[in-house]
Amino acid sequence: MNYKKLKKKLKKAVSPYDFQAIKAQYAAQYNIRLKEKEDIAGIKRTAMLALDILNHVEERIKPGITTNDINTMVEELTRKNNARSAPLNYQGFPKSVCTSVNNVICHGIPDETVLKDGDIVNVDVTPIVNGYYADVSKTFFVGTPGKDAQKIVAVARECLSRGVRQAIPGNTIGDIGYAIQRYAEGQGCSVVREYVGHGVGFDFHEPPQVPHFGKKNQGLTLVPGMVFTIEPMINLGKHNLHVLPDHWTVVTDDGSLSAQFEHTVLVTDEGFEILTPYD
Repeated sequence: MNYKKLKKKLKKAVSPYDFQAIKAQYAAQYNIRLKEKEDIAGIKRTAMLALDILNHVEERIKPGITTNDINTMVEELTRKNNARSAPLNYQGFPKSVCTSVNNVICHGIPDETVLKDGDIVNVDVTPIVNGYYADVSKTFFVGTPGKDAQKIVAVARECLSRGVRQAIPGNTIGDIGYAIQRYAEGQGCSVVREYVGHGVGFDFHEPPQVPHFGKKNQGLTLVPGMVFTIEPMINLGKHNLHVLPDHWTVVTDDGSLSAQFEHTVLVTDEGFEILTPYD
């Protein structure tokens, strides 16, 4: 692995293999807690449960169910596996999962909203197992999608893929955002600015923040042991948004569709590992 780029960006050059020195430096400078093998194993176990829950929901998505039905599925399977749902009661959030339908960008609260044929719905799952967190989401078609739904879901999914491929040692946070923004805007879509990816594993939200827009070679340098989410929220129309009076639900200003896909990603010595691999 070539660490020349990394060394230039660190204030104090260290051996390419001196993980503990880099760990101490990132903790002191950025409040980032790099994960060791035991931590990664714990996060992976949680990630596997997150995927199981998401797959369970995907098999049952159909017209006629409510977003509360999705919440019940998530909570029941979480408890069955002796885990907890991180969203439940997080800063007052009242449910166990976020369900974001059509023009809802993120943080949709499950309720008695009935899913209709042609809708899209993002389901965002974050369980906690033995103190470790993992975060994953997908946007699903409900019944038969229209052309706009097909487009925004395809673009959002490709944005995630392109962002993840930049999560390698020596690259920067800006490289991730640049790859996502360049593709999304090239497809005539827009990238949400206000909500970003984040460190995860020991807590629900940790440093660093991972914007889904940016410039190449700018921002924090990525190093092995970093675990964070990449979760681009892509709008079919403009990126402008507002929060509804419930103080959680975020929607597009222009009413356009929005889609999101999310992985928990580990930066490794050789590149990256997707800890929530649904593709």
